[in-house]
Amino acid sequence: MVSSLATLEGDEAFEASLLGHAEEVAQERISDDELIFIRGPKARTASSIVLRGANDVMLDEMERSVHDALSVVRRVLESRRLVVGGGAVETALNVWLEAFATTLINVFLPEVAALQSSREQLAVAEFAQALLVIPKTLSANAAKDSTELVAKLRAFHHKAQTNVQLQHLKWAGLDLEEGDIRDNRVAGVIEPLMSKVCCASNKGGI
Repeated sequence: MVSSLATLEGDEAFEASLLGHAEEVAQERISDDELIFIRGPKARTASSIVLRGANDVMLDEMERSVHDALSVVRRVLESRRLVVGGGAVETALNVWLEAFATTLINVFLPEVAALQSSREQLAVAEFAQALLVIPKTLSANAAKDSTELVAKLRAFHHKAQTNVQLQHLKWAGLDLEEGDIRDNRVAGVIEPLMSKVCCASNKGGI
């Protein structure tokens, strides 16, 4: 950053390499504010987003929404991996973990192994149930019947994990507009993998 064009002798001098380039620099008025707009810069390393709203409360909400959207883009660029959204990941994990939990029997008491479950089994089962908070909350926020939708979504993922011919159902997620289940990969409902990993880790929590 060049703060002054004056040399130690008091003369003004500059190097051409330090100058920027833009197609247009204009001063424009937006409401009661005068803003300087720089359009078409040679180096596109940053941009400004101007938000306008009826009041401060609306502007704060808009700012949070834009910040969340930019954070999603940043997560995608950092992780470079995507997963299907709409509760698909959480529901698939719920179905898989519930099946896995049934295999964690008490190996120290083989004579009652079929009846006595281990503590690990209970922990895995509870974590599997906790994962369903995501699709249930999504359904409730969209004013849909969360019980019916989540049960239907679990049925889709159970078929995908138990029937090889129905593996395409693993992309099934919530369609909160129609209140149904759809292929969210085709619908373009995706999320960065990093967000799911952080959510399920000790740092993110459930």
